[in-house]
This record gives sequence, structure tokens and C-alpha cells, in this order.
Amino acid sequence: MPARIDHAVTSGTFSLDGQTFDVDNNVWVIGDDAECVVIDAPHDVEAILEVVAGRRVTAIVATHAHDDHVRVAPQLSRATGAPVLLHPADRVLWDMVHPDEPPGGQLDDGETIAVGGTTLTVLHTPGHSPGACCLHAPALDVVFTGDTLFAGGPGATGRSYSDFATIIDSIRDRLLTLAPQTVVHTGHGDSSTIGAEAPQLPQWLARGH
Repeated sequence: MPARIDHAVTSGTFSLDGQTFDVDNNVWVIGDDAECVVIDAPHDVEAILEVVAGRRVTAIVATHAHDDHVRVAPQLSRATGAPVLLHPADRVLWDMVHPDEPPGGQLDDGETIAVGGTTLTVLHTPGHSPGACCLHAPALDVVFTGDTLFAGGPGATGRSYSDFATIIDSIRDRLLTLAPQTVVHTGHGDSSTIGAEAPQLPQWLARGH
């Protein structure tokens, strides 16, 4: 049975720099009938476990540590026995949300995660946050971009620990170099493709966000 991608949307809030916003977050689950990896654990453990559907979870990958992406990560880890993996550069953000519960492991640029007969490659793509990471599944022609790249442009860089020039470098050098047919599965909103997003780079530079 080849690896497949399952999806859920959960609703909650995002808080940083003294402001709180209502948000809908995508949760992506990659695997086969026996095992899977969960990408992000935003608001609702039960909704994520419904998508997991009794499979063995081998890892919970945090694309970054903003609270709307990791709020229930420790709870999901306890429920499944899987470690939460986070790039160490985002530990400062993680500790704002879970000061007494460290992640269970770390993500490193170029690391590979095997699950359900396919492989995810970790791409460190700072900018939205210092430790933001994307996960590229070449065999599936998919990249999971968290809040680094959306349909229509880069993730937000107007808050603490973010930087527009850095996210542009990450997108240009790490993502837009992928095959044009690569599907972009985002942390919020609709999916896109690398081919659809790449021509928009000059517009993003001109507008500055």
C-alpha cells in the first residue's frame, strides 16, 4: 500500500506579541494503513486522532513553534507515544507555549524521515520563525510548507522572531527550486503548486510581504 496524505482543518487562536487572532489550521497526516507522521498539532487532539485512525504515529513534526501549530503537541505525544520534533532554533517560541514540556527531539536540515514507504526530507526555511521547516516528499511530488509559503505569497513576517528578507531567501533557494508540479500543502488555507507560486516572486518583493 503506497503512502497517502490525509488532512483535517482545526480551528482556534494564534497569540503573539500581545495580540490574539482566530485561525483555521491545516493538519497533514502522511503514511500508509499501518503508520503515519503528523505534521503540526494545532488546536484539537481528537480531530487529529480521527485522521490518524488508529495507526501507529512515528513522529509529530512541528513546522514551527507558534502556538497555533504546537498547542496540543504534548497532549498528542502522550496519546500516541510519538515524539514531537522541532528545529532547535524555534525553542524560544516553544518555551512560550510549553515552558515545562520540552519537545521530544529535533529536526535538522537535510534529515530524512521514513514513513509508510515514502521519505520526507527536512528543509530548514527560516523567516516566518527562526526554526521554521518544510517537509519535501519527492516521491509524492509534495512539499508541506507550514507558514513559510502559502497560495499567493510568503508567510507573515511582521511579528517577533520573523524577517522578510530571510523568508524570501528561504522560499527562493529552498522551495522555488523544487519541480514545478510539486504540490504545496500549507499550514493555513488552500494548497498550490511551486509552478503557480514561482512567477509571483517579483510581486512579493515589490510589495514587501
